[in-house]
Amino acid sequence: MIEYKVSKFPHFCVIGLSYEKADAKTRGLFSLNQSQKSALLQEAKSQGLDSIMVVSTCNRTEIYGFAENLETFINLLCKYSNGDKPTFQKVGYTYTNDKAINHLYKVVAGLDSQILGDFEIISQIKSSFNLSKKKQISNAFLERLVNSLVQTSRKIKNQTQISSGITSVSFASVQYILDTVDHISSKNILLFGTGKIGRNTCENLVKHTQNKNITLVNRTKNKAEKIAGKFNINVKDFSELQAEIRQTDVLIVATGAQQPTITKELIYPKKELLILDLSIPKNVADDVADLHNVSLLHLDYLSRMTDETLERRKQCIPKAKAIIEEQKKDFYEWLHTRKFAPTLQAIKSKLQTLAENEIDYQSKKIEGFDTKQAEILQERMIHKITRQFASHLRYANGTTEEGISWLEKMFDLEKESAD
Repeated sequence: MIEYKVSKFPHFCVIGLSYEKADAKTRGLFSLNQSQKSALLQEAKSQGLDSIMVVSTCNRTEIYGFAENLETFINLLCKYSNGDKPTFQKVGYTYTNDKAINHLYKVVAGLDSQILGDFEIISQIKSSFNLSKKKQISNAFLERLVNSLVQTSRKIKNQTQISSGITSVSFASVQYILDTVDHISSKNILLFGTGKIGRNTCENLVKHTQNKNITLVNRTKNKAEKIAGKFNINVKDFSELQAEIRQTDVLIVATGAQQPTITKELIYPKKELLILDLSIPKNVADDVADLHNVSLLHLDYLSRMTDETLERRKQCIPKAKAIIEEQKKDFYEWLHTRKFAPTLQAIKSKLQTLAENEIDYQSKKIEGFDTKQAEILQERMIHKITRQFASHLRYANGTTEEGISWLEKMFDLEKESAD
């Protein structure tokens, strides 16, 4: 990267860890809150780094920027998180230069997300860049790259179906309820169990149904109370399960029991009852479906819905990759111009000096000479000339270095640099 003159450090680096190799507990050790991110950026600035950005979500923590070596970023991450280097060596990853850039495009395209097509990361990247810019530890390269990443994400979302449909069982269950149950906001909903799917379903219920009549029951009441406190829903004792079932309209079962916990004996359906069994193994007895007014849906049906969505999304991957390549090409064209930016700036400066001297000479020689108009013409002509040089360097045959050398000789720039 040093040849592009975008940083005083030689390598653009990415270091991080994600859901692919690090479990939730390990990701938690390396996660960074806002104050930790700020402290890390401040430390980086004090070390003389000129461009760095930090992203930390529930699924990944990554640092991007320029450095002498990858170790610089690994040390910063371990210092400001609760993680350590031996753990990072086991679950982390590192990329430099082109591979680092490729990784970032893959991430913002939703191709590296835990759920294919999930674009939530792009908002995190924008926020992280804004923080770096605020801390004055960003450069033109990083700004241009982030802008390209945002455009890539937007184009893929708009031009493909990679983010359409339902990809989580918890959301699929809520979507099924919304599609099936009329006036869901006024119905009684009972959630039995506080496993991962149960918690996610609870969150989606609160978010999408606008229902104030959600009740949570769990064998261990204090676990239920912790979740209920977060989402502001009702909690009942396990001993009240049967009574709650008999007055509910929708029952969602998400327990970890090895045998069915919901049997015919618990249900006395005076009205229509929808039961969703999200447990593995099944926690609702199959013969419950024989009861009058009861509709029973098992996890395997909802899983097929999500599998079909993922298959459709996978078909969009080639188009998403094509968009990435198109955006990367534009970014690399801009980056390529950085090689000759100093030369063009020197030419522009030289032309301005020549033009100013000539305007000064002609203004003394010609009566009524319009200096202001001449300066306008000067600026436009210099802009057109330098743009032509830039186009030549970008597309002409031969190497950029040869073109730069030719221009430097033509305008005596080498001699001036030596002076």
